Amino acid sequence: MTSPTALDIDHLRSWIGREEAASESVSPELVRKFRAMFDEEPGDPQPGDLAPTLLHWCLAQPVAQTKALGPDGHPARGGFLPPVPLPRRMWAAGSFVFHDALKVGDAVRRLSRIDNVEVKTGRTGTLCFVTVMHEVTAGDRAILTERQDIVYRDLDSGVQKAAPPPAPEGHHRRAVDPSPPLLFRYSALTFNGHRIHYDHPYVTQVEGYPGLVVHGPMQATLMLRYAAELKGAAPARFSFRGLSPLFDNEMFHVHAEPEGAGIKLWTARAGGPVAMTAEAAW
Repeated sequence: MTSPTALDIDHLRSWIGREEAASESVSPELVRKFRAMFDEEPGDPQPGDLAPTLLHWCLAQPVAQTKALGPDGHPARGGFLPPVPLPRRMWAAGSFVFHDALKVGDAVRRLSRIDNVEVKTGRTGTLCFVTVMHEVTAGDRAILTERQDIVYRDLDSGVQKAAPPPAPEGHHRRAVDPSPPLLFRYSALTFNGHRIHYDHPYVTQVEGYPGLVVHGPMQATLMLRYAAELKGAAPARFSFRGLSPLFDNEMFHVHAEPEGAGIKLWTARAGGPVAMTAEAAW
């Protein structure tokens, strides 16, 4: 197990303030594929039509050559993100403030900045948190401000942990089948090479999970889409936090519970712990 002192935190924190910019246009074909992935009619999107919320995760992703990928399928460390020497990398949490909506045909620009790097000790050992801020614009229109929290940690130590409590039932809920084709399609649309989402031998034999891991951002997208459907409008603010993984070998539900003017949401398999929580506000 890696100890906090084994990490050169001063070196890692030298990445704070580093920026990266990327651009890509919202094409009708991308919108069609995004809709079809979530079993929505693809339709015939036209320039100026509203694009799905969180479609920006499919735009302007880092383009690394295949030979430049690390053993886990991510781009080798030490580029825009700091080279944290811990084997597991996960998207732990995120939050959004939406200023405007993306439209088909928009030329989208994302400016990303490393905001913070810190090391902590948790029940699984050493944890390194990297906070990234993103500003997404389309021409002179501000679209959204996003905070992304990435956590790096060791592989599981094998120590038996206490079973978490079962997830509660929401007032509203929707079943989701996290099939391998769905996970593969999301990886493809987001140009995400992380092998835990599509490579069964790797995820079970190397990382020790019982099945393919359901993407955190996809869970967040499902919850936001469900909240917007229940409320009849996309939220102005949205945040989410991952608590435990979901896998392709079991159905899960998106749960929703109205709370004041907002909605609390969570994902969980039947009888299982809460996997991800979210809050939507208007």
